[in-house]
Amino acid sequence: MSEAATLERQTTELVFELQQGRVFFALDEDLYPRDAIFGAAYLFVDRCWVFLTRPADGQVGVRLRAKDPSADEATLTALAGEFANELLNQVVRIRVAESTAQIREFYMAKAFFADQAQSSIDALLAELDAEELAEDDLAIEVPWEDPDA
Repeated sequence: MSEAATLERQTTELVFELQQGRVFFALDEDLYPRDAIFGAAYLFVDRCWVFLTRPADGQVGVRLRAKDPSADEATLTALAGEFANELLNQVVRIRVAESTAQIREFYMAKAFFADQAQSSIDALLAELDAEELAEDDLAIEVPWEDPDA
């Protein structure tokens, strides 16, 4: 394997350390925005203890400690892999939100600043007001309209 291929493999995989019921990895904020890291960490708080640190400028250290003290190495490795997958999910979610922000803003502006004459709710209410609700073809008596009741 060439040196360039080895380097690429090292930078595309999440490198982590296992130690005494904990898994630790450092994330580069250039690759993973801080909001994505926080979002992934938040989704793991019910499964494990999550600790965030700042090992260096531009890096966020993530330490996951299993809530089960008997967690083995395979469980911790799976936990690190699931965190990495959720981290990628959060990055994609943030990027989609950024790329579609203008469209959402347009629809919100259209909804809030629509012309009142064109509002379909107002048109339906006006139609209901125009109907003769007093006439009932089925001749169902309404007790509150009968003065003798």
